[in-house]
Amino acid sequence: QVQLVESGGGLVQTGGALRLSCAASGRTFRSYVMSWFRQAPGKERTFVAGVSWSGHSTYSAGSMKGRFTISRDNARNTVFLQMNNLNPEDTAVYSCAATNSLGDITLEGAYEYWGQGTQVTVSS
Repeated sequence: QVQLVESGGGLVQTGGALRLSCAASGRTFRSYVMSWFRQAPGKERTFVAGVSWSGHSTYSAGSMKGRFTISRDNARNTVFLQMNNLNPEDTAVYSCAATNSLGDITLEGAYEYWGQGTQVTVSS
């Protein structure tokens, strides 16, 4: 069992930056692929970025490459999402998720555990 708690969301102006954190409970955290998803108002939840269990491999959705960076600290059971050069289209609830399956990590259905999410609002 893994419990995930996100933090770090808030209100930021266009061009600003935020760093989201996702703290995980459970001794097996380091065995899970961890990802961030986001859901904008009235839209479906979409994949943002994922990181392998070791932290050595990462993958980001095309629109966020170069602006968003995912990382993890297995000693602290925490995964991070550094978001730079934010724009209003990035406004959404950001959630972290964990999986130890071998499926497509960009799909919601691949994940067993989800956090409650943290709101990110970017003003113009």
